[in-house]
Amino acid sequence: MIDYSDIAGFVTTPRVTGLALSADGSRLVASAQHVDAEASRYVSALWEIDLDGGPPRRLTWSDKGESAPAFCPDGSLVFVSARPDRDGAQDEPALWRLPTGAEPAVAVRSPGGVGAPVVAAASGVIVVTGSRLVGAGDAADDAERRGARKQRKVSAILHTGMPIRQWDHELGDESPRLLAAGPDVSEPRDLTPDAGFALVEAACSLSADGTLLATTWRQRERGGRMPYSIALIDVGTGERRVLASAAGVQYEGPVISPDGSRVALTGDDEGDFDTPFTRTLEIRPTGEGQALTVDLGDLYPTEYAWAPDSATLYVTGDWRGRGQVVAVEAATGRVVRRLVADAAYAALKPAPDGRSVYALRSAPDEASVPVRLDVEVEDQQVQRLAGVTPVGELPGSVIEVTADVDGAPVRGWLCRPHGDGPAPLMLWIHGGPFMSSNSWSWRWNPWVAVARGYAVLMPDPALSTGYGTEWIARAWPHRAAEVWRDLETLLDEVIRRPEIDAARTACLGGSFGGYMTNWIAGHTERFDAIVTHAGLWALDQQHTTTDAAYWKSRLFGTPADHPEWYAQNSPHLFADRIATPMLVIHGNRDYRVPISEALRLWWDLVSRFDGPPAELPHRFLQLTGENHWVLSPANAEIWYETVLAFCDRHVLGR
Repeated sequence: MIDYSDIAGFVTTPRVTGLALSADGSRLVASAQHVDAEASRYVSALWEIDLDGGPPRRLTWSDKGESAPAFCPDGSLVFVSARPDRDGAQDEPALWRLPTGAEPAVAVRSPGGVGAPVVAAASGVIVVTGSRLVGAGDAADDAERRGARKQRKVSAILHTGMPIRQWDHELGDESPRLLAAGPDVSEPRDLTPDAGFALVEAACSLSADGTLLATTWRQRERGGRMPYSIALIDVGTGERRVLASAAGVQYEGPVISPDGSRVALTGDDEGDFDTPFTRTLEIRPTGEGQALTVDLGDLYPTEYAWAPDSATLYVTGDWRGRGQVVAVEAATGRVVRRLVADAAYAALKPAPDGRSVYALRSAPDEASVPVRLDVEVEDQQVQRLAGVTPVGELPGSVIEVTADVDGAPVRGWLCRPHGDGPAPLMLWIHGGPFMSSNSWSWRWNPWVAVARGYAVLMPDPALSTGYGTEWIARAWPHRAAEVWRDLETLLDEVIRRPEIDAARTACLGGSFGGYMTNWIAGHTERFDAIVTHAGLWALDQQHTTTDAAYWKSRLFGTPADHPEWYAQNSPHLFADRIATPMLVIHGNRDYRVPISEALRLWWDLVSRFDGPPAELPHRFLQLTGENHWVLSPANAEIWYETVLAFCDRHVLGR
């Protein structure tokens, strides 16, 4: 049972991360994160989910962990692991095969390791991601070069263009590849020897017969841009052709239909300073014919999966603070049925009999749990299956709250502790900004704060997803004052409630939420404490040092291009106004919002404090080994303890 008051226990709670369904629909396997024996890192293990509702059964136990499960047509399970092989050797992650009733064995190995597999449901062809060092020839040459580089501790990279970083790792020394293997153990075949950097952060999908592959493909352009397009690759010949490409549009998430006739994909129109970002879901024929745009209304698509007969596409995504799963008719692109609209859903796995869809269901008050959906029933009550995460009673309750901002209904979730109030309030601002506070989070979990006696408000202000394009347009391009107006209006509505103590409040946010807390700190003194994690501080600096500099620079331009916008929206310009104690949190390996943002913010806070150094109210939690997130159990524990202690001191006076 989860004890939310025990932070050390909470951060070590197992949590499910993905699903795999066998070709005959008889087996459902989940991947789940656990802590290792020293509780120093998370590793993934595989669990068999009982389709009749019984308890799950753990399948794998290695110290290195097992992830990315997928079933082959013969019923064997493949997964990625760096576990030692039968000779005791430990190497880079390899693809392992676990036959029914037998021991696992290495199926595909490649220098530099392999990534998540995609398996052809009928033929058993497997495609994995791999890489070659830039300049290397075949696998043997690549292995030799890697050995020499490792032995001599070479870490130099000579860059020839953008991008050079992605989230928390360097780019430019390796060329990502797609490697194909047959249903039997064999040496993988390089499908993309000319890829260069086109497969950076690639996503791909296979037809059921294994003959056609759909993948993202990137091409360097002027000005440091490297947009995503979609390519089709003949697995037999390696011949490649472009399926979707357009200026100013990022095409991603290709999912090919089992019969190979269509590809579902998203097209993100990046917009510009005057035109808001939009996302559309398209169904494109792999041969002759016109592309279809699916009208999803306010549903913001995040994932989709084909029915076995290729006639229906199941789509899930954000919708009005919750989520939906809908059925789309492939021939027309028309939504024909809404299966659920009560929570956030992910990992859609349509059953081969065409009667049900398995998925992971998540909500602000429920961790991800495997469920079964009946494809013929509208707005149904889902059938829950026993999951890996222990179920415990929450230390409070959650309600939906709304406020009107010039006719726009701004909504959010209010998590309240049990007992008689009034409770101090934390305002939590989500990241993104294109996301929603509609699901469970292990990293920013409100119930840990609720167990400490706080109420937590999680709004969906302007720029949040699931409310239609106009909701994003309301604060475009990332106008902090408009977002703050939504947040403050809902906050004012909530603190009128008798169970909330309006005199004791804190404001917290991460990523875009961290940017907002930085901006808010210079525009109000209404909070007793402010916590900013991975937040942008000086926009002219961040827009050119982030790993997504090409996107930021294209969208916002320079201060010379839009001086008024930068003057109104860059938090560092309001540093002199900050009077609220701030806790700054940042990871050194954060390339999306580089550590320079926190370093400059910290200097601006410390250098402006004119009291004795021992009385400095601000704090800086520097996570030297973390990136944009906190991925270590120990650091996650420290994060929660530090955040709560800081708020306890300044909000509660402890």
